[in-house]
Amino acid sequence: MSHATGQPRVEAAGRVAAPRRGRVRPDRPTRSLPARVATVTALVFFAVVFIYPFVWLISASFKPRGEVFDNRLIPRTFTWDNYVNVWQEAPLALWIGNTLLVTVLAAGAVTISSAMVAWGFAYFRFRGRNVLFGIVLATMMLPGAVTMVPVFLIWNSLGQVGTLTPLWAANLFGSAFYIFLIRQFFLGLPPSLFDAAKMDGANNWTIFARIAAPLCKPALVVTLIFEFQALWTNLMAALIYLRDSSTFTVPRGLKALLDQFGFGGNWNWEIVVTASVITTIPMIVLFFLAQRHFVEGIATTGAKN
Repeated sequence: MSHATGQPRVEAAGRVAAPRRGRVRPDRPTRSLPARVATVTALVFFAVVFIYPFVWLISASFKPRGEVFDNRLIPRTFTWDNYVNVWQEAPLALWIGNTLLVTVLAAGAVTISSAMVAWGFAYFRFRGRNVLFGIVLATMMLPGAVTMVPVFLIWNSLGQVGTLTPLWAANLFGSAFYIFLIRQFFLGLPPSLFDAAKMDGANNWTIFARIAAPLCKPALVVTLIFEFQALWTNLMAALIYLRDSSTFTVPRGLKALLDQFGFGGNWNWEIVVTASVITTIPMIVLFFLAQRHFVEGIATTGAKN
């Protein structure tokens, strides 16, 4: 015998079964076909706009000098000579090594120091905490040009101008933006985890290093990637502090190649574009290796449980 919907049903054993109350999913509004076509078309258009310059750069790196700017994505004359000559014309391996050293030290330093400061603002309760945190955030309002000369004078008085130290050592003191980013992630962690750890005898450093930091790994990876990318392309600091080509980083080395082979030079643009392709590949590889953590960190930072 059929029963009305929502009424309890009598089973064979005589028990009355409660009606099932499943989760009702709200109907998602369906977009019309023209709207979906327009969305896909816009996404494809902007993807092409962003990808085309790099595709052109790769294509130009396989062309001889006279065909670099012919705007053909498929080279008329395909050659590997540019990838051989670029290593002979410039100490590219040395520049990449210097850049790796600077970026690893700077990214690691700012990630660790910012995480420690962010943990202090998120976990500890003390008088003036919000005011002090506001002052830290206020430092982001200062343009880099305001502190450029005083910072240069400090490094010059320490005898570090002409070395790689000014390019990474300042990150030992953290970054206001990364402190804010990681603090928001810490605030989303349940306090019961830390209370339980304290009851088990863990001190503050153990709680931070073994519980809080591993749980906010996505935010730390985001910080690491952001700073790695910023240092890999940092031309301004390299122009200010580096003097000798043996200490050049990738951006400063590409500027030297542009001066030598580009405008006002020998017009060997195939060398410039080939060096640009080689020095861009590490950033692409880094992003693909850390893509999962990067997207997770962007999506969850600031979301509270």
